Amino acid sequence: MPKGSSGLQVSEQSLGLTAKPTNVRWRVFIMLLLLVTINYVDRAVLSIAMPAVQSDLGLDPAIVGVILSSFFWGYALMQVPSGWLADKYRPDKVVYGAAISWGIVQTLTGFIMGAKSLIFLRVLLGITEAPVMPGASKLQSIWLSSKERGRGATIIDSGAPLGTAVGGPIIIAFMAWFGGWRGALIGAGILTIIIAWLAWRVIKGGPNGNPKVNEAEREYIRKALEEEYEEHKRNASGVKIGAKDYLKARNFWCMCLGWFSFNTVFYGLMTWGPSYLAKTQNLDIKAIGGSILIIFGSGFIGEIIGGLITDKWRDKGGNFNTVMRTMLSIAGIMTAIAIFLLSRSTSVTMAITTLSIALFFLRWGGLYWSIPAAISQREHIGTVGGCMNFAGNIAGIVTPIYIGIIVSITDSYFLALMVFVVAGLLLATVSSLINYNKKIGVAH
Repeated sequence: MPKGSSGLQVSEQSLGLTAKPTNVRWRVFIMLLLLVTINYVDRAVLSIAMPAVQSDLGLDPAIVGVILSSFFWGYALMQVPSGWLADKYRPDKVVYGAAISWGIVQTLTGFIMGAKSLIFLRVLLGITEAPVMPGASKLQSIWLSSKERGRGATIIDSGAPLGTAVGGPIIIAFMAWFGGWRGALIGAGILTIIIAWLAWRVIKGGPNGNPKVNEAEREYIRKALEEEYEEHKRNASGVKIGAKDYLKARNFWCMCLGWFSFNTVFYGLMTWGPSYLAKTQNLDIKAIGGSILIIFGSGFIGEIIGGLITDKWRDKGGNFNTVMRTMLSIAGIMTAIAIFLLSRSTSVTMAITTLSIALFFLRWGGLYWSIPAAISQREHIGTVGGCMNFAGNIAGIVTPIYIGIIVSITDSYFLALMVFVVAGLLLATVSSLINYNKKIGVAH
């Protein structure tokens, strides 16, 4: 039975309820998982198809790096505004509107004629995809108790490796069915619009507005969030918290730097992983698709397991600081070790195995999506989540570019892999410096 925040038990009996609560909140998060999954299919489609795109359009590695980076220009730029929108307006509507919009843009990408038009539409795709994660983070604070948010965060964020994993086979199938990479891009866009409509039917309305939520679940959520709010109100300093308070807080900057480090590795592997396998392991596009399924599928499994371990540990009385610092330190250290071993790989099997281990543990970092709700005031959760994702997606902007430059100059991936090793160690370090029990603006 789930518990409320503050270590207080919240059960059907304690609430005096006779009906069994529905589990609509988990259906909401399964649909958010589906949306994030198609979100990453749409991001990964170009990386998977890039060998064919590069050949058809005659692109050199440096330009490919710029193209792979361009998505993140718009995506990073819109993170804070998207978080503000999620705080100001209904986050379910913000997420749905974003999904429909990026589906349309993805469809248009199938008609590009050169590098310039491709860069433009990738920037626009980034802008339209930007609200999904801040909006989903805000929905956590509306639907879930504090002790359910480990699962909530990792369910949502596990769509990233899942989308990247299934994106390979899906896009390869689309390329076969629809006549090449253009048809694959158009097919991915149409699929997005369909999934967005299906997701909207489930996520629309909060606990009080969703007709599928029964009174028992509605009361369970209300009671848990009310207790959390009352505790925070008791501990608050009474001083209005503004932007300068966040900008002066160690928690805020460590959160942003940790997410930057996480995304340095993930986006580096997502954008350049297929090309790495093609060049160093001599894999063709079909073999690359299968390899990506295994590698990023391991990341999906790892993220779900990481969320379950976290919530189980907390349910058994584990201190939030101890749990989060341990889980995220393991994530960073194991990622660094696995990537270092990848640099020494001597076979396809070893390369795929070490990459799978790296993604399995790296994706425990999806727990970061529970941090905005843990350290920020309720009315700022979307904005703080947007700030965190802005920092993370700066990595998305710069990593594909400098990896492309490194590969172009050295004709090797060794130095690029060493960057990922350092990023994994940095993730472990800064994650251990965050006080997960302290909200910014709380007296103690």
